[in-house]
Parts: sequence; C-alpha cells; structure tokens
Amino acid sequence: QVQLAESGGGLVQAGGSLRLSCVASGSTRRIKSMGWYRQAPGKQRELVATLTSADNTDYLESVKGRFTISRAYARNTVHLQMNSLKPEDTAVYYCNAVRSYGPVEEIRYEDYWGQGTQVTVSE
Repeated sequence: QVQLAESGGGLVQAGGSLRLSCVASGSTRRIKSMGWYRQAPGKQRELVATLTSADNTDYLESVKGRFTISRAYARNTVHLQMNSLKPEDTAVYYCNAVRSYGPVEEIRYEDYWGQGTQVTVSE
C-alpha cells in the first residue's frame, strides 16, 4: 500500500503562484510514476502533470509553460509549481502514484490517490 499526503493548496489571485507537494509513504519502492490530477465542479477529473521514474514528464496542454512538476527522490516527494494561475485552474487537485506489483513476467499496476487539496484562483 502507498499513502499520499498533499499540501500547498489555497486561495490566490489570478496571475499568482502556488506550490503543491505530495509525499508518498508505505510501499514506495515500485512506484513508477507520480503526478497531479484535478477536478473542477461538474467536470471530469483530468491529468495535469505526471513524472515517471525515468524522468519523463507529461502536461495538460493548457498548463504547459505555467506549471512544472519535479521530484525529490530521497523523500518520495513530488512538487507542482503553478505560476500565472488563471481562474479556470480552480479545482481540487489530487496527487496520484502508480505502483507496479507482481512478478516481472506478470507485472501489474495499481493507482493510489491523495485526499485532494483545493486550489481557488480569483479574478
């Protein structure tokens, strides 16, 4: 099992910045990727940014150039630096970790989620 603890959400004016952090604990050895998703009221959850164990990144098109995902290996921590925030970035942001399990010849993956942290961007 993997536990994810998020921090860093809050209220900010448009154009401002926030930094989200997520610390993974428990069975973290086989984590393959960590990332952030968000869900706004009435909308589906969407991928914001991910970072794999091979340091590959992927970003939602609308946040490219504004958001940066990074990781501190020693503490299984992933950060999301969010700059130039817009009101449309308002959502609950969820940390995600994907961990592999099982033998190599029959490897499988499972998702873990944090409890979510609210980000509100005012006009």
